Parts: sequence; C-alpha cells; structure tokens
Amino acid sequence: MDVKKVLFISQEIAPYVPERRLSQIGRILPQGIKEQGIEERTFMPKYGMIAERSNQLHEMIRLSGMNVIIDDTDHPLIIKVATLQQAHFQVYFIYNEDYFASSRIDELEMNCSTQDNDERSMFFVRAVIESIRKMRWVPDIIQCTGWISALAPVYIRTLYGDDPSFRDAKIVTALFNEQLPAQLDSRLSEKMHMDGVPKNALKPIAGKELDFDELMALSLKYSDAVIQCEPNVSDKILEAASNLPKLDFSDDDDVMKVKEFYASL
Repeated sequence: MDVKKVLFISQEIAPYVPERRLSQIGRILPQGIKEQGIEERTFMPKYGMIAERSNQLHEMIRLSGMNVIIDDTDHPLIIKVATLQQAHFQVYFIYNEDYFASSRIDELEMNCSTQDNDERSMFFVRAVIESIRKMRWVPDIIQCTGWISALAPVYIRTLYGDDPSFRDAKIVTALFNEQLPAQLDSRLSEKMHMDGVPKNALKPIAGKELDFDELMALSLKYSDAVIQCEPNVSDKILEAASNLPKLDFSDDDDVMKVKEFYASL
C-alpha cells in the first residue's frame, strides 16, 4: 500500500495537555509521519485547559458553522487550528460549548463531567468525519488514539462505509493501559442508531453501560490493525485484537516502523 495521507484522530496531544504516554504518542506519530514525507491531518478536542491566546489558536471559518445532531439536538461545530511550532505540524481542534468548557479549567472535561462522555465522544468523532468530508481530503490510513476516538471505526465502517473519503482507508487503533473515568451511558447504542448506525452493528452494546474494555472491543471489531503503545494492555482488549495485524511501538524515535506497518496493510 502506497501511503500518502494519514488522518490522526487523537484524544490528547502534548504539550496542549499534561504529558503522559497517550499525549506523547499523540504528538510523536503525526510529527514523525510528516517528517517521513507523508501528508497528515491531526484532530483533537479543544479542551477548556487549552489557552487559545498563548497557543495561537484561530478559528477555521470555512470549516466551522456545521451542526452535529446528537440525541435529536443540534450542536454547533467550531473548528480552530494552531501550529505546533516545535513539531512543525498543524492541529485542528474540535470545539462545542456543550461538551468542552468555554473558559479555562484545570481538568479534562471527560474527567470532571463524566455524564456527557458518550455524547462527547460521538460529537468529536462525527465532527472530525464531517470536517474531512468538507475538506475533500481522502486519507489512506486513519489512526485512532485514545478512547474518545473509539467510536470512529464504527461510524466510518457503517454510516460512512460507502463514502469516497473513507471507503478505501485502513483504520489503525492505538492500544494503551487506560480506563474510562466512568461507564458510558446505557443509551449510547440508541443515540448512535438515531445517527443512522445500523442496529445489528450495535447489538454488542445495546442497553449497556459500557466500560473501557467493552468500548474498545466494539472499536476493534471495525479496525484493520492495532499499534500497542504501552505494556499491560488488558487481556480482554488483546483478545479482541488477536486477529488483527499488530505493531509493538516502544521506541519513540523509530517512526519508520510505523510507516512500514501502515504500508503493509
């Protein structure tokens, strides 16, 4: 596979949020892939803790203005962009005041407002997908990093399965030793079905309050490959990924391995 374009759907990117393994990978992979001469687009949520002025965020007027309907309610989408100077790549930030704080807070919204996490994930994923469609940009690889991106493979393979922007893309999910701040709302499957996701795709989660392993198992069902970025990933998740091509990524400087892995899919 000749990989020319990679879409990164990332939960966290350092230094916009506190540094940990997940946010490090959120920066290392797009930066490294860009340095390998591959075109990339990188998206993350615009959390309240991200200072707009000091990070030089500005609104992308041509992409903002859409509404994303979640649970029969319109939620306006605002997209902002900034250049991560030390890494020389742009980050697109997904924002809506219903799901992300309009003023500065010290904690990520998914940790302090857990009751909205199902809709927060739905909104983020749908917003990224619709933005890529509006850009008319066709990725070869879609890299999902962090649980807030976990619904992306489900939406892309079902609701957007025939869309020319995504039809031929391979979806790669990053695996971490992570947990949800709280179980997701039992109405998640109902809300996704209202979006147009078929009921048969949602049978494994119908009426359930999802934990992290269950959410990731659903995501992996619609993924094409995985990159294990951390040891001690749960046995349930590794079992769900057992039939997928897997790359162990521990040496942060060796992005060439990731490029070769993408090309092998």
